[in-house]
Amino acid sequence: MAYLADKNRYEGMQYRRCGGSGLKLSAMSLGLWHGFGSENVYDNGKDMILAAFDSGITHFDLANNYGPVPGSAEETFGKVLKRELKAHRDEMVIATKAGYEMWPGPYGDGGSRKYLTASLDQSLKRMGLGYVDIFYHHRPDPETPPEETAETLAGFVAAGKALYVGISNYDGPGTKKMAGLLREKGVRCLIHQMRYSMLSRENEPVLSVLEEEKIGGIAFSPLAQGILTGKYRNGIPADSRAAGKSIFLSGKDITESVAKLTEELTKLAGERGQTLSQMALAWVLSRKAVTSVILGASRPEQIGENIRALAHLEFEQEELGRIEAILAGA
Repeated sequence: MAYLADKNRYEGMQYRRCGGSGLKLSAMSLGLWHGFGSENVYDNGKDMILAAFDSGITHFDLANNYGPVPGSAEETFGKVLKRELKAHRDEMVIATKAGYEMWPGPYGDGGSRKYLTASLDQSLKRMGLGYVDIFYHHRPDPETPPEETAETLAGFVAAGKALYVGISNYDGPGTKKMAGLLREKGVRCLIHQMRYSMLSRENEPVLSVLEEEKIGGIAFSPLAQGILTGKYRNGIPADSRAAGKSIFLSGKDITESVAKLTEELTKLAGERGQTLSQMALAWVLSRKAVTSVILGASRPEQIGENIRALAHLEFEQEELGRIEAILAGA
């Protein structure tokens, strides 16, 4: 049966202006970092993408190396776009990135014009697109002059290969530098993507720069690789990332203090009428410079549960104080 988009898909989502631009992003975005590659089940990935779109999510976040294997998440997304969502392309904001190692040799990562140009061309081919809405430089490259990276990003906009450009994983001074270089070339640094959650707050100085520069902020891992779902309160499930499913989280990260912290946060979330996941997402979205959060999912149902966080984004000062006190004990 042919896919028919939910007619009410825009009613339950919030759309926030990205920095000082004219572009609005859905407050929640779908990330295709895990679970959408060639080693995963295609139909499950398709169902998650369609569930996200039916829920009002318009922003889909990819990168050249997402999979596994690298490149295969873009291929999966391209298939779903062609088979199910082609008629809705102009309702979507599709983003990809380059910066980390993608192929062997000296031209397979970094921030050079050669690597970024080849990578974007490959990404467009994998997804079957003529352009992406947002192209990010995925990480700062100390071996490439930032002027070269900025010139290349601006060239993508001029060539129509990307409507907007952004950066990811830059520190505060690096963000300010790149924003200035792009501005000199007449291009806006639209957005900065960074790790940010209740348990990962090292990028708060970057948020201040984003406010000053009128750049939108988007948070990845807002649930701290699943810790803030509460799944690790009673041990490590066999099918979880901490059980060896991810190189970014291991059993040693699930300490007694982390388990206690999530127990206390879960209690507070319950008082707010939310799950821990919903409260954690609401907390990130309450930060002034944050435009959107990137959801990771392994099942379509998780997307709907997380989106219900939008029903209660406000925090009383007393609640914020309790959260800070709980986090201080970690």
